[in-house]
Amino acid sequence: MWAASCLASCCASCTCGLCTSAAAGISRRSARLGYCGLFALSLVVSWILREVAAPLLEQIPWINTYTRTPPKEWFQSNAVLRVSLGNFLFFIVFALMMIGVKDQNDKRDSWHHGGWILKIVVWALLIILMFFLPNEVITVYETLSKFGAGFFLLVQVILLLDFTYTWNDSWVEKDERKWYIALLSVSVLCYIGTYSFSGVLFVWFNPSGHDCGLNVFFIVMTMILPFAFAIITLHPKVNGSLLPASVISVYCAYLCYSALSSEPRDYECNGLQNHSKPVSTASLVLGMLTTVLSVVYSAVRAGSSTTFLSPPSSPRYGTSKPLLDQLESGKDNTKEVEAKPVSYSYFFFHLIFALASMYSAMLLTGWSSSTPESSDQVNIGWTSVWIRISTQWATAALYLWTLVAPLLLPDREFF
Repeated sequence: MWAASCLASCCASCTCGLCTSAAAGISRRSARLGYCGLFALSLVVSWILREVAAPLLEQIPWINTYTRTPPKEWFQSNAVLRVSLGNFLFFIVFALMMIGVKDQNDKRDSWHHGGWILKIVVWALLIILMFFLPNEVITVYETLSKFGAGFFLLVQVILLLDFTYTWNDSWVEKDERKWYIALLSVSVLCYIGTYSFSGVLFVWFNPSGHDCGLNVFFIVMTMILPFAFAIITLHPKVNGSLLPASVISVYCAYLCYSALSSEPRDYECNGLQNHSKPVSTASLVLGMLTTVLSVVYSAVRAGSSTTFLSPPSSPRYGTSKPLLDQLESGKDNTKEVEAKPVSYSYFFFHLIFALASMYSAMLLTGWSSSTPESSDQVNIGWTSVWIRISTQWATAALYLWTLVAPLLLPDREFF
């Protein structure tokens, strides 16, 4: 008996030691990756609860307040929104706490990097506490999430533009023939893929015998945009490149498909209506993957002092180190660290995660209302359609603006 007690004590001690060591490792190496891990865990928890939590929530009196028990789908959406609210509060509180942090001498810099055991406990407690809130609070949060998710979509577009321009510049700077050939090859393949996929969309979403003018309009616009991108990019007065234009074209085609596949399953022009559940799940997976990539990219990209995530007051160096080499650790030399400015805006960094929490909730609930009559399909409905089409148009407008803005405002730097 004594031996068993001793063994249990040793196991608990080892486990605690491992947790402490892991948390310290996060602090030493990269706080950015730690926050990415928490965000990814929130997505996993949301997905799991969306699948299994409905029977449990039905038994909670302050959640199931209806005389007639709502359908399972309502409880699924409610669970997702509560996890999202806890995650949002965690990151938005950190964002507000980090306003004005300019150098590593600020106490809040250590709050951003350290205390990971406490952070994980607080994060978990926030999510648990959300399940004790009344439904009215969740309804208000859901309404606010629609706006927050819209802002995140705009940020997602900006991140994509930043990625394409960085990719293009990195290959151009090599100034070798093989890299120029690679640029041309990738651009041509992207354009071929865009127009080929647009042709497939005509087959899927414009069935014969039906008046599908709206779908045709969306697809035709998707085919016109890449052509417009290329014409403006190749204009002698525009300092553009075909690679960003082609990548943005592919993304616009994906947004068009995502919008059309979100049309109601009983809509006659939705050629995938017989496969609505698999298509809906595939759209959800792609959307979640895009969200994770956007958040991870913003977190990693934040390590460069030359990006749009840098605080206005921080100096911009002539050369930037590789992104993952700029480790946010090691406060061994106190004097040196105290003199160094932070390399990116902590406020904006946490704000990205807060908005992404809202967007992930909308993605998992299909942008639908959390009423008992909500649909059992994710990403299905006209709201979802118009949000994605609006995102496509916003993407095109922002990209065109990056091309013409240097001509209209020559004294400012863009990307």
